[in-house]
Amino acid sequence: MTVSVVLVTVVWALREPAPSRLRTDETAIGALTPEKIPLVTGDESLVDIFTRPGCPVCHMIPGIPGATGQVGPPLVLGITGEQRLKDPAYRGQAKTVHEYIVESVLEPQRFVVRGYPEKTMPTWYGSKLSALALEKMASYLERQTGGSSAP
Repeated sequence: MTVSVVLVTVVWALREPAPSRLRTDETAIGALTPEKIPLVTGDESLVDIFTRPGCPVCHMIPGIPGATGQVGPPLVLGITGEQRLKDPAYRGQAKTVHEYIVESVLEPQRFVVRGYPEKTMPTWYGSKLSALALEKMASYLERQTGGSSAP
């Protein structure tokens, strides 16, 4: 009897899963793919919210250790944000500095700051940051005026 119970258990465990139980196609509800996993969720420290996506590689960001990049403009939007919104070359939809920061991450080609190369900011960043992380980034950056204030 014990042998038959073990045999049934082994056969049950080795059987092919029913298609309705195991789905690996794109229609599976809740299927996680690398493209859907954010680089940051917003629950991390502010330093991690900026460093995990790699922002310091290209940008100078006050208060973020190692953020001395020069490929992209310095992120001192407390000073430069209003100037960018008023720039005749600006073609975005933002009305506030906060909205401008969000727009710049989601649609980086809407406005490229003069003196910096076009098509350098990755267009996929917006899809790899959670809404909470993007909100925290924008809230922090709109207050930056060039000092080394800690997050």
